[in-house]
Amino acid sequence: MAFEVKMPQLGLTMEEGTVSRWVKQEGDAVKAGEVILEITTDKLTSEVESEYDGVLLKIVAQEGEDVPVKGLLAYIGEAGEQVGGAAPTPAAPAVDEEAPVPAPVAAAPAVVPAGTRVRISPLAKKTAAKLGVDYTTVAGSGPKGRIVQKDILAAAEAAKAAPAPAVEVIPTVAPAIMTPAANLELMDGDEVVKLAGMRKVIAERMTKSAQEIPTVTQNVKIDVTDLMAFRKKVNEDLGVKYSLNDYILKAVAKALKNNRHILVSIDGDKIIKRAHVNIGMAVALDEGLIVPVIKDADKMSLGEISAAARDLAERAKANKLEMDEYKGSTFSISNLGMFGVETFDPIINQPDSGILGVCAVQDELVMDDEGNITKRQFMRISFTFDHRLIDGATAAKFELAIKELLEKPMQILL
Repeated sequence: MAFEVKMPQLGLTMEEGTVSRWVKQEGDAVKAGEVILEITTDKLTSEVESEYDGVLLKIVAQEGEDVPVKGLLAYIGEAGEQVGGAAPTPAAPAVDEEAPVPAPVAAAPAVVPAGTRVRISPLAKKTAAKLGVDYTTVAGSGPKGRIVQKDILAAAEAAKAAPAPAVEVIPTVAPAIMTPAANLELMDGDEVVKLAGMRKVIAERMTKSAQEIPTVTQNVKIDVTDLMAFRKKVNEDLGVKYSLNDYILKAVAKALKNNRHILVSIDGDKIIKRAHVNIGMAVALDEGLIVPVIKDADKMSLGEISAAARDLAERAKANKLEMDEYKGSTFSISNLGMFGVETFDPIINQPDSGILGVCAVQDELVMDDEGNITKRQFMRISFTFDHRLIDGATAAKFELAIKELLEKPMQILL
């Protein structure tokens, strides 16, 4: 008897995953506990292990394909065992959603008669809405004519390939300038790579954030001369290795605790006041950016924050994070100071209302009131916030709170 390999649910909020790579191929022998494929969920790549001994008889979900939780990925059984001719379709995570079919308003006739109902999986319906596909005109390839995601994707591709209706265009600029950006001309040596996995998720979320949120970025210059000296002394006296980022995390957590109006999110016509100071800490990976979360950072000591930040960063780079460890942020920090970045406009990590960009520490010559010139160290912070929820003056007060803590480092620990 063949066993089904299904998409696991790796977190409470997980709805679907993407098949990123098959480690085993059809016909390969597998053992229970052996990794057979890798899946990507949001920004996390996880390994899926076989629960059975046998042979990988058939791969149902191909690399790059999105599959709902409990959806079918493959079959494992005895060598030569048949699992059916047509490739089985992924199992839907919920009961079929049936919707009444409106009378067709376009020239193309509907596949089913008006007044009947369409059998469509929830994932396919969601994909149709996202891609603008009228699913009532799509023929389903699933059981009993049920429309599945691959039917919607095929319809979307067919619509792209179809010739556009002829319209009269009155050019207002030279034709050469009107070449559509989509018709990108490839040159020798160019490589085309599919937008998938973590990069695809990042692209979707950053686009969504930039389109939906009216943002403002304010930059503040901070004298961190005393902080740099304080950090050095603490590390030498206590034999520890607290980083500058540890002090920034601690200072921001303390500032957020005292400026809770920054800890808000918007949900339709509602404002959600967040109860926890959960700081998302951006970590750069080769594949993209991931934001693990330090939960209740305002309740942690500097040492606890330092240990948590180091642990999350190391496990993020080793792809060992659990899904829930990068969920639930109420504020985020992106530190590009180590790369020499002087100022930047970070994009908000929804549903947070703000994100703090941390820039490089730089030496500057400063003249005091008596005309003496001394060398000081300065750092800029770039605070991007949702202007629907936070006003400029409110943001400035929060930035001032961070500035005062970093310029008087002992206050960070008190």
